[in-house]
Amino acid sequence: MNRRTAKSAPVMVVAAAAGLAGVLVSHAVTARSGLLPPSSSGSGGTGHGSKTNSTKSGSSSSSGGATASGSPVSGTATGALEQYGYGEVSVKVTVQSGRIVTVAVSQLQTADSYSQSIANQVIPMLRSEVLSAQAANINAISGATYTSEGYATSIQSALDKLHFK
Repeated sequence: MNRRTAKSAPVMVVAAAAGLAGVLVSHAVTARSGLLPPSSSGSGGTGHGSKTNSTKSGSSSSSGGATASGSPVSGTATGALEQYGYGEVSVKVTVQSGRIVTVAVSQLQTADSYSQSIANQVIPMLRSEVLSAQAANINAISGATYTSEGYATSIQSALDKLHFK
């Protein structure tokens, strides 16, 4: 190690510690100020769109869509307009013979153009997740957790209207 590196090492450690402290304070202030919606609200958010293994909580089964009488569910329903941290989303679901066959956003309002562009990127991924899982219990999109949760909650609302299990 040369003299110059030895002298700058303590400065770099202090700078890293100060940066970490700044991030932690920023997160604490943001959470207290109410800028972030509570995660228990079932709302969704925006982000960069990489998949994560976190899933939306809720009861839904992918074992098939049958009514209480045992006959397969068929029909179309629009889910509730779900508010999330960056706007509102409502999803329309079509079920035929007990399978989810179509998922489409019926209403999307975002707070700004950036949120709109993120939503436009992640909604096709969320649609694929629903069609693959045959349920609203889907993988959230990392960086778009609030959007993912709002989307899944609206899907579940539509499936509940259809008595899809």
